[in-house]
Amino acid sequence: MNLPVSDVLKLILTAPAPPVVAGALPSDRLAPLFSALQSAKPPRPPEEIEDDIWALWTAHDDPALEARMQRAISAIARRRFSEAETLLDALVREAPDWAEAWNKRATLYYLTRRDAESLEDIRRTLALEPRHFGAICGFAQICLRCGEKAAAASAFNAALQINPHLDSVRAILAELEPAPPPRLN
Repeated sequence: MNLPVSDVLKLILTAPAPPVVAGALPSDRLAPLFSALQSAKPPRPPEEIEDDIWALWTAHDDPALEARMQRAISAIARRRFSEAETLLDALVREAPDWAEAWNKRATLYYLTRRDAESLEDIRRTLALEPRHFGAICGFAQICLRCGEKAAAASAFNAALQINPHLDSVRAILAELEPAPPPRLN
């Protein structure tokens, strides 16, 4: 399978600051949350901060679009993939600057083993929101499925730079990266 892994990995590793996009929620609401995640001792549990980030990512100025996003998320959870795809296709068409619409469709494509399409949507997600640790981890999962362990490890490490509280990612990395040999002295 010839997937554009190197293109997406390059985007992850050289991520610019996120652009300010009309219709999307202002970056200034996300910035303090990402700063809090960087703290060794966040002001509140990291899981709560992550939940707030996800809530902002799935929110939109247009309540109708946001409602459709919630229906798409529900359809994915119920494994009604065709329904979810119809909703998400419309969302990315109507709100092409909404990173989370692309990310949710990437997730759908991943779940249905459409990796090339998932990678393309991950690329679009990261072009809009370079700090999207969920999309970065999704990319890493595709890399693992395709046997690209080095690319997966690089992506997981990049996700941890953004959100060092991803314990499941740390566990996966521990399996991917062999421990250094013991010192004899």
